[in-house]
Amino acid sequence: MASPLDLQEQEQLDQIKSFWNQYGNLITWTVTLALAGFAGWNVWQWWQREQGAKAAALYDELDRMAGSGDVDKTARAFSDLKERFPRTLQAQQGALLAAKLQADKGQADAALGTLAWVTDNAGEDELRVIARLRAAGLLLDQKKLDEALKQLDAAQQGEPREFDALIADRRGDVLAAQGKRAEAIAAYQAAYKAMDAKTEYRTLVEAKLTALGAAPAPETAALTASGVGK
Repeated sequence: MASPLDLQEQEQLDQIKSFWNQYGNLITWTVTLALAGFAGWNVWQWWQREQGAKAAALYDELDRMAGSGDVDKTARAFSDLKERFPRTLQAQQGALLAAKLQADKGQADAALGTLAWVTDNAGEDELRVIARLRAAGLLLDQKKLDEALKQLDAAQQGEPREFDALIADRRGDVLAAQGKRAEAIAAYQAAYKAMDAKTEYRTLVEAKLTALGAAPAPETAALTASGVGK
């Protein structure tokens, strides 16, 4: 038979009852919400994995269509991918792939639309900058030079900075097409200075400067190429 509680034990029990009566519901809800949050996080992680796996399968199909050169089937595969999984990396990379094929097949306007979708939906700054660079190139080909510069201005405002040299080079192309020789030279010089001396693309920029009568000084080019003065 249980022994009667002494006065001190009874007071402690009364304090516990009083505390629970006052805060019990709050504690219960807090714990419940914490457990629900943990469960929700697990469900979210599972859903993300499922979405990624399904998007990857559709991307593989798109890649296969693009590899075959079938622009219409590639466009349909991309349409399916972006409608079902628009926020996935696969959809955004698939857009770049589809846009490249569209451009290669002479469908510049369709490619520009696809690239615009990337700039509006990509979660990574790198993808948006790449899309704008490619769009600027297509607009340059179409002689829509002011629009091309707007794309480059938007690309310049974003991150990351490792695209600055390519943006400057493309800006030089557009300015040269506009007949703005001095500004084109300045853009090419910025691109040339920003590129690593070992980058083959830098040779192309040097050729553009040379064509405009602004070839880098031979000693500077030689020193840079050998790694001296860095």
